[in-house]
Amino acid sequence: MKEHIAFIGLGHMGQAMATNLLLAGHRLTVYNRTGGRTTALEERGARVADSPADAVREAQVVFTMVTDDEALVELTTGPDGILETLGAGAVHASCSTVAPGTNAKLAQAHAEKGSHLVASPVFGKPIVAATGQLWVCLSGPAEAKARLAPLLLPLSQGTFDLGDDVGAANVVKLCGNFMLGAAIEAMAEAFTLAEKCGVSREQVYEIMTTSLFDSPAYRSYGRMIADEDYKPAGAAPFLLQKDLRLTLAEAREHKVPMPVANIVLDHLTATVARHTSADEDWTSFARRISEGAGFSR
Repeated sequence: MKEHIAFIGLGHMGQAMATNLLLAGHRLTVYNRTGGRTTALEERGARVADSPADAVREAQVVFTMVTDDEALVELTTGPDGILETLGAGAVHASCSTVAPGTNAKLAQAHAEKGSHLVASPVFGKPIVAATGQLWVCLSGPAEAKARLAPLLLPLSQGTFDLGDDVGAANVVKLCGNFMLGAAIEAMAEAFTLAEKCGVSREQVYEIMTTSLFDSPAYRSYGRMIADEDYKPAGAAPFLLQKDLRLTLAEAREHKVPMPVANIVLDHLTATVARHTSADEDWTSFARRISEGAGFSR
């Protein structure tokens, strides 16, 4: 049976995910804080809401994909927020990369209203979202996750169930983004060393991704670093700067030293401070390594 779904947050990821839900035949109501991003979905048959509360008024499931914790909290619990009108038994799939504690607090607020929150962060760039090949991490009530399962089919190639602790999926998401950052740092350092020694970045990339590091992350991000071409943007540097800050906050809370995470955050911070072009990917922090080695492109 097709569900009535609300989708809130229509950046590159949200647009792609909402489009796939429409193509799967679901009734869809959409909301975005800034104008101009609802037109294509409206033309495909989505209803455009005036507020989060309006968007979820008749929805059985609401997906959110927004920039940060503050935005998620505001649209969920603020004036005209989701919790004002979301029906009892409805499910909120929280797909944003936020702190585990943020989703835990919002899950409690949902429980008090008779609805459910499932942390549902995803791995994959917008182009991956557009092809319905995301990986989704899930944590929260088992019954709510079962309700979500058929809706995730047009969005993803697979899911990972992290149990009932609603913060668990976001822990995994932060760990994954940190690991991507560490891989980008490692490749940038290695490729730059090779170049300084007279070996081409391209050749090192081909050798490594054919042998020791034959994986999607190394192939995709490694190509950008080898070519030093950081367009198009999958995610902006400031977004991953936020994610590394969240990662280090969790590390401090649980007394886990993460020196590499601090290095990646420093490079992202320098990249954001230089007002990187809006259409450059977060991978462009790899430039800081080239610059430190004396290269000027």
